[in-house]
Amino acid sequence: MTQRLTLQPHLKELGGGFVVRRALPDPQRRSVGPFVFFDHFGPVQVRPDDNIDVRPHPHIGLCTVSYLFEGGVMHRDSLGEVRRIEPGAINLMTAGRGIVHSERRPEDLRDKESCLHGLQLWLALPAADEEVEPSFEHTPAVAIPQVKNDGVVTRVLIGSAFGTQSPVTPRSPTLYLDIALKASAALRVPLAEERALYSVDAPFTLDGVAFPAHQMVLLAEGETPLLGASGDARVVLIGGAPLGRRHLTWNFVSSRADRIDKAIDDWRAQRFDSVPGETEFTPYP
Repeated sequence: MTQRLTLQPHLKELGGGFVVRRALPDPQRRSVGPFVFFDHFGPVQVRPDDNIDVRPHPHIGLCTVSYLFEGGVMHRDSLGEVRRIEPGAINLMTAGRGIVHSERRPEDLRDKESCLHGLQLWLALPAADEEVEPSFEHTPAVAIPQVKNDGVVTRVLIGSAFGTQSPVTPRSPTLYLDIALKASAALRVPLAEERALYSVDAPFTLDGVAFPAHQMVLLAEGETPLLGASGDARVVLIGGAPLGRRHLTWNFVSSRADRIDKAIDDWRAQRFDSVPGETEFTPYP
């Protein structure tokens, strides 16, 4: 029987009582392929008086990948991009040399109770791309390809699998799949240089061995286990080619520690570009 490394996410409060499950980085494993950060939030019922807004904050040296299963988030950034993030869409924000953004509840959801459920992941950038100009790429849900096979629906969010290519354009080999399994359905896990699986809602199995929801399971290089579930389950796969050691401090990622020191100084001195229409400032902790 294959022994697999499993990571148990820790709970992290982002403010206002909003709690996420953070699986990466972990003391046992700092990254999976280019993925250096993995937050799972919800499903949570958000009431009108709940404060879940994420105020303007900076990033360097990474791409944020936002993906919702339910709910809505309003993204605004220092490029002037204003975009409602909705279920099934992929929003890839490349920070590069530096970007600032906020994530707030859309106005039409502020006076009602609604469910919020999704993932916020970070991709490290190749060292040669860490200082690229910032950008934002929105890919609507209808543009994300789906592969259907015997009770399994796989959405290819980034990368290629099962003969299908995502239109999202990462800067290094990346694989990100959203796999919905019906009870007793099964799927052979596709290859990538590094991979991990995480269920957002229900237990799943690998070659008949059960794993609970909300636990990250890392796969060995070259293995292609059979993914299954006794009941309906939603499992994501992340992976790709590793990029080497990265320093991660607060919202900053870099291959160079001194670059992060500079980003901290720049943020404290408010030398980053501002987000149009935003007046709040998030201090460096």
